[in-house]
Amino acid sequence: MTETPSRQATINKAVSYLDDGTFEAALRRRVAIPSASRVAANKPDLWRYISEEMQPFFERLGFAVKVYENDLAPGPFLIAERIEDPSLTTVLQYGHGDVVAGLDGQWDEGLGPFDMTERNGAWYGRGTADNKGQHAVNLAAIEALLAVRGSLGFNLKYLIEMGEESGSLGLEEMCAAHREELAADVFIASDGPRLALDRPTIFLGARGGMSFHLEINARESFQHSGNWGGILSNPGIELCHAITALVDRTGKIKVPAMTPGKIPENVREALKHCKIEPAADDPPIEPWWGEPGLTPEEKVFAWSSFEVMEMECGNLAQPLYAIPPKARARVQLRFPFGVDPDAVVPAVRKALQDAGYDRVVVKDPTDAIFLASRLDPDHPWVKRVSASIEQTLGQPPAILPNLGGSLPNNIFSDLLGLPTIWIPHSFPGCLQHAPNEHLPISIVREGLAMMAGLYWDIGEHHS
Repeated sequence: MTETPSRQATINKAVSYLDDGTFEAALRRRVAIPSASRVAANKPDLWRYISEEMQPFFERLGFAVKVYENDLAPGPFLIAERIEDPSLTTVLQYGHGDVVAGLDGQWDEGLGPFDMTERNGAWYGRGTADNKGQHAVNLAAIEALLAVRGSLGFNLKYLIEMGEESGSLGLEEMCAAHREELAADVFIASDGPRLALDRPTIFLGARGGMSFHLEINARESFQHSGNWGGILSNPGIELCHAITALVDRTGKIKVPAMTPGKIPENVREALKHCKIEPAADDPPIEPWWGEPGLTPEEKVFAWSSFEVMEMECGNLAQPLYAIPPKARARVQLRFPFGVDPDAVVPAVRKALQDAGYDRVVVKDPTDAIFLASRLDPDHPWVKRVSASIEQTLGQPPAILPNLGGSLPNNIFSDLLGLPTIWIPHSFPGCLQHAPNEHLPISIVREGLAMMAGLYWDIGEHHS
């Protein structure tokens, strides 16, 4: 007997894939493909993920599928398209099927990166949280909607890339080349963490991210500290002092061009309803660190943070008892919408020169720069998605103006000109990029329900 098409029937169908093992089987197959985009030996697996998993899935559901290559990218791109009526709303979705290196041998006993294991109510394996498990939730909800309604009620385009963990190289060029093919009314994707394990969340963009090096090259070789100490400069000491011209001892950034200057009022208002609550295994928040006068949520989601990521000076592993000839630090700036990344390095150079540190060389960034982006929290699509999730789960989601981390969101918001909404199906303690990456099954259950409800709602007026 066929169940009468309804919103609840669609939600029930999506959740049934979890209860009958269908979802677990699909995710287990996908996790088993070691699609690490930064590992050269795994390049064939980037193609396997598309050809063995994504393409057959989409074609079975009536999508037209095209696979593209870009010389900059480590792996292929897939665009799946189901156009039911050009007059209907068109949604563009996104996910990435590549993962970071598995780190075999570093996982807890009985666990491994590419053999998914259930333990303590979670699935462990590389990609369970980032990002195979997340787009698996969305794909299962799409399948449920088609099974119940027989149609989507809207048009859907799905982009899968295989190089996000390599900096999404080639994604911007691919999207520019296929701009018309990717045209839509809204962008909806799932990546990154929720605000907390038990707090469904949407976020509307991402902080930008850039890294660069600070260097002092004082001389060619080490010099004995007994013979030369006190009459030769120490580049390590000099570089440490130079960094204090950029940030003070409590993490407050001193260079105006590195911060947005102010936080929009509707962003502040949205963040009043969000709270960072570290889990048992997380470090406690240190309120004295960072921009004075801001809440922890404002510091992470609406302000810039400047970090010294690594420093080199001398040879700590094998001391030489000599004055080192050089010192180097790799620093990172995470920045929200409102910071011009092109102005950062020139401003850093000027700040150091003005403070008298003219021997510090500020290198231009060599890593990819992620640009900041943020959809206005008052945008109609934000209200629409939030209302749908609240109807399904009985509580409104946390609305983050942007993620604290960095994603290639600006490609979709700026290049393609779309309102962007991310609905994460993971949580801060998932250990993505580390051994023991995992995805709580409770998040999968909620994710299947809220995505099935959302898809139903998007197509409700056209079914």
